Amino acid sequence: MTTVISFVVVIGILILVHELGHFLVARWTGVGVERFSIGFGPVLARWRGKETEYCLSAIPMGGYVKMVGEENPLEGGGAPVYDPQKAFALKPLWARFLIVFAGPGMNFVLAAVIFIIVLATMGRPVSPAIVGRVAEDSPAAAARLQPGDTVASVDGRPIAFWEDLYRAISGSQGRALRLSIVRDGATREVEVAPRKTSVRDPIFKEEREEWDLGIGPQLTPQIGAVNAGSPAERAGLSAGDIVIGVAGQSVFTPDELTQAIQKRGGQTFEIVVQRDGKPVPLQVTATTVKEKSPTGQDVEIGRIGVGIVMKAVRYERYNPAAAIVYGTAKTWDMTVLTAKGLWKLVTMQLPLSNLGGPIQIAAEGERQRREGLPSLALFTAVISVNLAVLNLLPVPMLDGGHLLFFVIEGILGRPVSLKKREAAQQLGLVLLLLLMVFAIYNDLVRIDAFRIFR
Repeated sequence: MTTVISFVVVIGILILVHELGHFLVARWTGVGVERFSIGFGPVLARWRGKETEYCLSAIPMGGYVKMVGEENPLEGGGAPVYDPQKAFALKPLWARFLIVFAGPGMNFVLAAVIFIIVLATMGRPVSPAIVGRVAEDSPAAAARLQPGDTVASVDGRPIAFWEDLYRAISGSQGRALRLSIVRDGATREVEVAPRKTSVRDPIFKEEREEWDLGIGPQLTPQIGAVNAGSPAERAGLSAGDIVIGVAGQSVFTPDELTQAIQKRGGQTFEIVVQRDGKPVPLQVTATTVKEKSPTGQDVEIGRIGVGIVMKAVRYERYNPAAAIVYGTAKTWDMTVLTAKGLWKLVTMQLPLSNLGGPIQIAAEGERQRREGLPSLALFTAVISVNLAVLNLLPVPMLDGGHLLFFVIEGILGRPVSLKKREAAQQLGLVLLLLLMVFAIYNDLVRIDAFRIFR
């Protein structure tokens, strides 16, 4: 029930804001609005204003704003039965373009507002500049850096967080850096030159080159939750345990812990946790599950039934001006990331199994709700950007399809004929329905909903 509620709240907010964009700009440009509906299908509730009927409908998968004179009456023949001054189709091209663009535009605005509010009230997660893993044969190892070292400054510039250190290393272009290191309360200076290495993008798995010292942050992994009846519960793991080692190897980040567990499916191994300041070794046997890899292949991975969080990560608040700057930048970054992902799906650089639908949104929304209101708010912002970018695709039936018709009208000096628009919209509707069916199928495969037929 909470999953459904989370889904309805998130989707409802996104639809309301989207349709409100169309509605407000339509009213601003003098276009009459006959109906403003949240949802499709049977009407659950309705109330009538001076000019507009407001509806809440049963299917919360979209909404619509029905405007006066959406089609040019001169194309179909006959006299109009409404005030031509309020007809959408008879408004100037710029007004119609703004009305249609306002829907996805408001989704961008919503995302930016959410990012700004979260940054100003809660802040962004930051981690201290404490060295975790030191790679063998790396510049850091040659300079005798050790796990637990705190980097206080680089070339005399103070370092507050790990991202400050990362920026200093990335911008060095291979120039030797003078690091001030704090170890066991004593400060020492070392000089170390970054080397160029190939790293894999965590999202799209693309390789790129960057400057690196061969060190990683110490983002101590901590058990956030233990599933009932899971291998972790049987092994004696508890929420709050700090994980310091897996199978005889130290782990310094949640990603390292996750990878160490995933590659040991079906195996029994030792996990060392720190509890009440003392190391406690525990034996756990991981189960094996099948999942889709980013390349679309079925892979077997290990699971022990725990939620993993980062210990000692604090939140740094922004002042209002900085929150506006960084919140807007975050919205732009998310827009670029979403557009890049869609392009890779269209060009088959990413398998279509990565496409998710309403079930995945609902499941992820519930997971974010459990982590707290800020996490759910940020998730809403991300989905809002995704919805905006998706709606701007030049596909008939979407806002982007209408905008494409307007661009063609501006070039030709006349509207695309009604017959051609209707044919394109029918094709667009078929494509969207196929896409929705495929996305839901992917969702069901992810949760293994078809296992009863096997």
